[in-house]
Amino acid sequence: MTLTQDTAPTARDAAWTEVCPLDRLRPEEGVAALLPGGVQVAVFRTHDGQVYALDNLDPFSRANILSRGIVGDLRGVPVVASPMHKQHFDLRTGACLEDEAVVVATFPVRVEGGTISVGRP
Repeated sequence: MTLTQDTAPTARDAAWTEVCPLDRLRPEEGVAALLPGGVQVAVFRTHDGQVYALDNLDPFSRANILSRGIVGDLRGVPVVASPMHKQHFDLRTGACLEDEAVVVATFPVRVEGGTISVGRP
């Protein structure tokens, strides 16, 4: 896409990266995305339509795999379970439910015009 002066991103928009159309991310699924600077994020959609983004790096296995985890609800908390060792991470805060000392980074998410975008933390 070629940007013209009229369509160039504003400073406010420059902090956001479009990931995918909302309808391409089914409820209780995740997708990996690469942000500027090489940061991998895992973007999730819950059964109630909420969208969240976490760092894709599983702190226990040191592999970029959280996007492939199982999305669900654990006692009212929206979570993703790591596909490697099954630790649960709160999608709202990044906190590991099994080890309170471990937290993965969270990223702001917005849905505008049917497109999911992830911002810088």
